Amino acid sequence: MSSTWSLGPADSGTPGHPVVWKSAPGAHPVISGASQITGWTQRGSSGVWSAPVPGTSDSRQLYVGGHEAPIAQATPASLGFRGSWTGSSTGYTISGDQAAMAWFGSLTASQVAGVEFDYPGGNGPWTESRCRVASFSAAAGTLKMSQPCWTDVTARASFAQGSGGLPSMSTSTMPALVENAQALLGSGQWFLDGAGGTLYYKPSAGRQMSALDVELPHLESLVRGAGTLAAPVHDITFSGLQFSYATWNAPSTASGFADVQSNLRMTDANNQGMCTFSTPAGSCPWGSLTQPLANVSFTASKNITLTGNRFAELGGAGLSVMYGATNTLIQGNEFTDTASTAILLGCTYDPLPTDPSEAAGIKKNCTPDGAADRYDRDAIGTNEILTGTTVADNVIHHIGTDYSSASGITLLFSQHTTITRNNLYDLPYTGITAGVVQGHVDQATTPQNSTNINSSNTISDNILHDYLSVRSDGGAIYVEGHQAQYVFQADGKTVDPVQTLANGLQVTGNIAYDGPSTNFTYYDDAGSEWVNWQGNVAFGAGDSAQGGCSPTGHFWITGNYFSAGIQSYPCAQPVDTHASGNTTIPATPKPADLPSALLRAAGAGSGSFTPVLSVPASIFYVSPTADATQVLVAGEGFGPATPVYIGTAAVGDVTHLSSGFMLVPVPAGTSAGQISLTPQVPGSIRLNDDDSTVTYSGFAYAGGRSYGDYRNDVHYATDNGSTASLTFTGTTITVYGEQYTDQGNIGVSIDGGPRQVVSTLPSDGARHANVAVYTSGPLSSGTHTIVVTKLSGQYSTLDGFTV
Repeated sequence: MSSTWSLGPADSGTPGHPVVWKSAPGAHPVISGASQITGWTQRGSSGVWSAPVPGTSDSRQLYVGGHEAPIAQATPASLGFRGSWTGSSTGYTISGDQAAMAWFGSLTASQVAGVEFDYPGGNGPWTESRCRVASFSAAAGTLKMSQPCWTDVTARASFAQGSGGLPSMSTSTMPALVENAQALLGSGQWFLDGAGGTLYYKPSAGRQMSALDVELPHLESLVRGAGTLAAPVHDITFSGLQFSYATWNAPSTASGFADVQSNLRMTDANNQGMCTFSTPAGSCPWGSLTQPLANVSFTASKNITLTGNRFAELGGAGLSVMYGATNTLIQGNEFTDTASTAILLGCTYDPLPTDPSEAAGIKKNCTPDGAADRYDRDAIGTNEILTGTTVADNVIHHIGTDYSSASGITLLFSQHTTITRNNLYDLPYTGITAGVVQGHVDQATTPQNSTNINSSNTISDNILHDYLSVRSDGGAIYVEGHQAQYVFQADGKTVDPVQTLANGLQVTGNIAYDGPSTNFTYYDDAGSEWVNWQGNVAFGAGDSAQGGCSPTGHFWITGNYFSAGIQSYPCAQPVDTHASGNTTIPATPKPADLPSALLRAAGAGSGSFTPVLSVPASIFYVSPTADATQVLVAGEGFGPATPVYIGTAAVGDVTHLSSGFMLVPVPAGTSAGQISLTPQVPGSIRLNDDDSTVTYSGFAYAGGRSYGDYRNDVHYATDNGSTASLTFTGTTITVYGEQYTDQGNIGVSIDGGPRQVVSTLPSDGARHANVAVYTSGPLSSGTHTIVVTKLSGQYSTLDGFTV
């Protein structure tokens, strides 16, 4: 498309008779905001190709072969930078780093101004901030950083009565990556010279430019449905469409990406959103941070339905619904490969839209074009509240690809929102967040500093796993701030706890697993109050199943099945909690440890709706097989016809519980590695990298990479000399890992014999996951020990063994 597909009141249907935009039978329409780039020319012998693009081109993303390609980037160490940088309020002094001085000195002023620094964990382990360089002075040996980004990252204002911190980053912090300069171009990377009208790309070895589909986005908004509060856009359905190839360019501006939490960021002064709690006062209301742009959005809308669609390869958030939207149904869609969050509900500027003082901020920040006259005429009150949104039966995975603090679903302020039966996995941060940042000045001692209109919202029967794969200090479901409107008893003064809880946040029937770095699986953090945690499951999921830091309280924790402790409040205690009827289960539960009814009710398709879209079936968890006659198998994409194999033999009598769980009968002596969805090599046993028999030194765990890893996880090392060892009984062993351009050599020795050097570099320059990188010759029958050692390369990746 050359421009945004905009829909207004005139494009609406009527109640019960919506206008329907759907795919024709057998068709696969893609709503694209990109242009296919052709006319490629090879530039000398460097392996770099270039193509002409319009001189106005501007994009933070490029999609090659249907997937986002990494922008030109390198680590400071790989560029030879010594790292002896000192920071200040304006940037860095790098005069002591001759390699850095020479590198920046080789760039023009405009090229320097395009360089971006990436700071994973810079403003807390849940963040990843980004700022651009403004200028370089060779005479002074300084880098001046873009403002206000630098101040917003390194000098955030303090605020009173804080129940949660918004930390600043040290000005001397080195960036983890240097990005967006033509001089950085590496294999598979790209660089856009918009002013010069040229796109550069360096294909991986073995890939031919003539065979590649290269899509350069030029639109930020693909679809925008917007009416007014008096005349909403209404009764429109989208079905069977794909929304792809859009960008989001705001992080390239001087404001950068000064991350606060869940992709909410500062773009103005360093006290943005701190209201009267900072000195001087910041913008109000409290927590009014800037939220990411969504490539598909609806505001001032009613009866909008999105079903069976795919949101993929997007540079911002996938879908947002806010400003006076009512009765939105988001059902049976897939969200994947989005740079930011998948679904964003609500607006940071409207915790109390009935307060007249908030009207101007709502019109400016919660609407797609806040300066338009039509919004100035809106009388804002309860009609602005986001209400009646249903998010059901969706599959959300591999999101936050560029901004790793993204949550799968972000719920800000709303009433009667239902988030149910969704599958969320392969997530860099939290699964579902409700009220993020809004409670950071509330706690038991100061519960009324920041109030909102939240009421009668439900998060139920979702499956969440393999979350927090990149960032930390989050959970499967994370809550902050007020979650109910108080209901008083007859005296008008005493809160009625039964009725207030009834319109609080209901978190019920959710199943969370495989979040090993989780602080609290079900996380009631700063200022959270009136939450009903009932009938949920958490296993293999970190330190505590439920708790948080400085919540207000009024929690009921009942009827749950948890492998870790509850009511863990390390910062400040809540005013009251009520726990009863909870069951302690193992971290690796067997079928008898969990009610089948809970497993049947959770995940996409577990209700009366059958999703059209599906993801490839894959296994993520198998319960212990020792002395078992039946095991619990958890994963994704399971259907009644999904085959299960033990080795080479198909298994009968499999009980399909839901899209995420099966019960599989097993004969005596079966190992977890023998259970798969495809036949295995006869006589072999596959051991995953997390098998307890594997011993590591210098390796770390990584899950949810979406590269096709076995059981969706790997162990990796960055230091040469790191080892992985396994003692096994067998006659042959195969080592599985990854082949990619950032890998190098590994050494393999068996039984203390000579070390064989094996290259894990790919012949075609492309990434290959879960591949056999080494197979031994015949070994004598008996017990042997194999040791795998990282010898070179940026990474060494281990994905398990086959014995």
